[in-house]
Amino acid sequence: MRVVLQRVSSSQVVVNGQIIGKIGRGLNLLVGIAETDTDAELEWMAKKCLELRLFPGEEGDRFDRSVQEIQGELLVISQFTLYGDCRKGRRPSFDRAAAPDIAQKYYERFVEKLRQSGLTVKTGQFGAMMEVSIENQGPVTIWLERDAM
Repeated sequence: MRVVLQRVSSSQVVVNGQIIGKIGRGLNLLVGIAETDTDAELEWMAKKCLELRLFPGEEGDRFDRSVQEIQGELLVISQFTLYGDCRKGRRPSFDRAAAPDIAQKYYERFVEKLRQSGLTVKTGQFGAMMEVSIENQGPVTIWLERDAM
């Protein structure tokens, strides 16, 4: 599972000309599911996204507060292209991405885990062509993957 996490002032997703998800201050999460993902990755990622201290505290620009601590909002967008492998040729390979039926189940479970926090969680539409507007604050952009290092 890979997540590109962005601290935002606002973010929204549009499908077929209609805004289907919109948030204010919080996190925009672009989520890719791998064919090898398990419940352990799902649990770890949800907890990490909620608890990472990416927002400034009262003392300035340091990373002192989590999205939970500021009562921020989350916009979660499925994005299989995070598993695009561009090492060979001119067209990315998506062999490591989970099949759509499996990926959708994990994506929906991930969203549910985030909703259990009590925060406002909005989503895109799985498998749809989406237009995502992100007002990145900082800018702060983090790539999360449990075993990336």
